[in-house]
Amino acid sequence: MTTGSRHALNWTSILVAIPVGFAASLVTLLFRMTIELINSLLFGTEKDITQAINVYPWYFWPLIVGTGGVIAGFFLRYATAIEQKETVRTDYLEVINARLDAVPTKTSLFRAISSIASISSGASIGKEGPMVQLSALCGSLMGRFCFQRFNLKNSDLVAMAAAAGLSSVYHAPLASAIFVAEIAFGISALQRVIPLIISSGVAVLTMWTLGHRSAIYTLTSAQFELTPVNMLLTVALGLLAGLVGGAFIWLINQCKTRFGRVKSLPLRLGLGGLLVGILAMGSSNILGNGYEVIVAIMAGGLMLKGLLLLLVLKMVATAVSVGSNAVGGLFTPSLLIGAILGVLLASLATFAGLPVSHAVIFAAIGMGAVLASVSQAPLMAMLMVLEMTLNSSLLFPTMIACVLATMTAYRLQLASTYPLIKNHFSRSDAKFEFDNGIISQFIVSGAALRPDDSVGKALAVSSLKRERFVYVVDDEGQFLGATSIHDISRKVLDKEITLNSPVSCVMDADFPTIFENQTITEGWEAFARVTLERLPVLNNPQERKYLGALTKTSLIQKAKAFL
Repeated sequence: MTTGSRHALNWTSILVAIPVGFAASLVTLLFRMTIELINSLLFGTEKDITQAINVYPWYFWPLIVGTGGVIAGFFLRYATAIEQKETVRTDYLEVINARLDAVPTKTSLFRAISSIASISSGASIGKEGPMVQLSALCGSLMGRFCFQRFNLKNSDLVAMAAAAGLSSVYHAPLASAIFVAEIAFGISALQRVIPLIISSGVAVLTMWTLGHRSAIYTLTSAQFELTPVNMLLTVALGLLAGLVGGAFIWLINQCKTRFGRVKSLPLRLGLGGLLVGILAMGSSNILGNGYEVIVAIMAGGLMLKGLLLLLVLKMVATAVSVGSNAVGGLFTPSLLIGAILGVLLASLATFAGLPVSHAVIFAAIGMGAVLASVSQAPLMAMLMVLEMTLNSSLLFPTMIACVLATMTAYRLQLASTYPLIKNHFSRSDAKFEFDNGIISQFIVSGAALRPDDSVGKALAVSSLKRERFVYVVDDEGQFLGATSIHDISRKVLDKEITLNSPVSCVMDADFPTIFENQTITEGWEAFARVTLERLPVLNNPQERKYLGALTKTSLIQKAKAFL
């Protein structure tokens, strides 16, 4: 099979995306049904955990969430032990990024069971993380056992399945495909996105066929009105979301550091669950991923004081759950934090007498903005809000808020929840510096002789500096050329010259040079035209003053940061 057949975009990959998307959607549905079954057994109701836990007295809540954490810790400890023994990482993003050959089966399953224990008992964490991980595992297994004859990259099938899993959770196929592309590929290859879109679309179609047709957060009645006040609030919300999202990530990292001191995973997750249960006494709405609470907020079911308390408690509870190593996602918790932030800002503006027509609109905008700041994937965030709400009027304000939130978090050098994003940004920054840097930043000293210096001295300098060429300059420092040590040696042996002969008799006046104000890219191109390890650097084409040398090694080290 030709090399082109392994390209990310071909008819085979497009056709394979269909069964992968179908299978991934069924996996997420099975995961959701498992949690619903466990909740029915524990609480005797199919209601969301925020309401179901009320069947027990409030003083039992820390025990319930804590016990779930302990159980989750045992399964996670087993998964971690396998990862350490086999020196593998379970994260599906590692496979998509071509660092692993396949998604590990055992550790993925044990981490999923750990997640089920945490989520079922009320940990403040999203369901999408393990759902997407299991979907990715499904795609990896299909690639290894069903489609190996098609010579497709396993990483591409894992990417299709991950996008399909996320889209079946949020009914947002385009945003899910873009998310995987932004996080895993750095949105660098359009041809790798097309199969993801097909796989995501098939997953949503499957969910529709099985009766899950409605938008996640239907918001068609309210429309964003393009007024100065609304635009001002949108800008303020974007900037505030960047700060809140950054504070959220910082809080998570602090909790990870604190909980990292507890070596036992069951004890660590149990302690985390206990703390979440205690926080739930302030508001049971912090339990779970927050989906039902977002629905209530959009229906205007929560008061301003309750929202402010919920914002603080939800951020702390989620940070505690994630920090204690509970397996889950941050999507829906981030959406909830954004919804609360948007409603709070719009409500405060209303109390201040500003003409704000629909506070719920800003809940949706806030959802996208906080998600963008936490994930550092703004394109995904704005598309997801549109697909989840089916409200086209949100396009412009969500774009503004998501971009501002992302840039605020980025400029404050706040880390993303996805380490690959940091890698993409680092490579992008390194490429920008490479393209815009100048040669003067990399000049090193180089040996230079006068035209009347002897070739014997040139040999001595070459031996000391370990350089093949010695540069020749006049008394004013103007570059005249270079002399090759090999030429000197050959001519001395052939008795054409003696060791006392001047270097001017073996000097190459047309030796290639480069100038200090040229770009690094031009320096790279200059090296591509010759086989030299270093080039003399001059100040400008007119004066041609010798300044030093540019080495090929320095450019390679600079390029290594983004290659």
